[in-house]
Amino acid sequence: MNTTSFNRRAFLRRSLTLAAGCPLALELTAYKLAAEAESPPVKASGARRADAKVAIVSCRSYGPEVRTALAQSFDLLGGIGPLVKNKTVTVKINLTGTDFSAFMGRPVGETYMTHYATALALTSLLFGAGAKRVRFVESTTSRAELAGTLDLADWDLKALQALGPVEFENTRNLGVAKAYAHLAVPSGGYMFSAFDFNHSYVDTDVMVSLAKLKNHITAGVTLSMKNLFGITPNSLYTSGAGSEDSLEGRDVLHSPVGFDKIKLPGLKEGISSVDATWRVPRIVADICTARPIHLAIIDGITSMSGGEGPWCREAGPLKFTSPGVIIAGLNPVSTDAVGTAVMGYENPRAARGIKPFHFCDNHVLLAEQAGVGTADLAQIDVRGLPIEKARYPYT
Repeated sequence: MNTTSFNRRAFLRRSLTLAAGCPLALELTAYKLAAEAESPPVKASGARRADAKVAIVSCRSYGPEVRTALAQSFDLLGGIGPLVKNKTVTVKINLTGTDFSAFMGRPVGETYMTHYATALALTSLLFGAGAKRVRFVESTTSRAELAGTLDLADWDLKALQALGPVEFENTRNLGVAKAYAHLAVPSGGYMFSAFDFNHSYVDTDVMVSLAKLKNHITAGVTLSMKNLFGITPNSLYTSGAGSEDSLEGRDVLHSPVGFDKIKLPGLKEGISSVDATWRVPRIVADICTARPIHLAIIDGITSMSGGEGPWCREAGPLKFTSPGVIIAGLNPVSTDAVGTAVMGYENPRAARGIKPFHFCDNHVLLAEQAGVGTADLAQIDVRGLPIEKARYPYT
């Protein structure tokens, strides 16, 4: 059984049922709590942040041109040598589960999971820029080592390891470490003041998020920042918390209803919202504040709209997309803002009620308000293709 799909479907059904039964109450609760917890909006300054550089490069297929396009992206950003030379680089991929069955008649890498071709090209370029070690990480719904899971996904692990020292770790629990790494949220956090993570997220010099260009049924979009939602260990932040063998989904992060006995490490006192569309955006912002992303890469070669995976069929129509671009940046807020604009949404800083955040709070804006980066397109140095030429409407 695909445990992740089951848990996501179960959560979706429960969310739809709750929304149908008492939408007004949930909405009022969410907005009341938001008013109490929010930081004031960030005002645009006259000067751009140094890391507010985002490259958009055309890439139409998963052939050899992926490496060429990714290399061009890095060149447009000024090169990645200073960032990765003689460093350990950790790459968070986006698997969303362990069911690698074709979807929409296409391999999962072309629709909703990280494509092997992007991982191979990235690894080659990282070592070419002088990286000492590359570590791929993901929290899977399998007790197997990550290398075994990727082998099932038809990743050529030998080809990756031939490029240099490459490691793989399933970060669903302690893994090879004897203790969890404790990271505080410098801003104080919206929902969490700190997190406990697998050691891989601290025993590293550089953090890379390798994401897909997708919608999300709870967060509006899932790009480089939402990709890090999955770094929370299954052993601590799921309905199976307390067990190192837990393979459960993160339902308790979405909503604590029915999980009264579970104590989430780092959760702040007084958080009473049970609305996933209020909670998830804040958790994403908190995670990305605690564990900064140094290089954000969004695969927009092909992907999907309407949701983040096959389990979202119940929420609405899902469609195959082919934007034909790779988006890369040195700041995840700025990169995700550009990604959101490329998806056809005019204002990445939009308030709740405006697409793509028409049903949820905006985690991109929340991360900006927490000081992670700027989402103001006027303050972002977009290089390569202009947004107007790259735009591919998702709705």
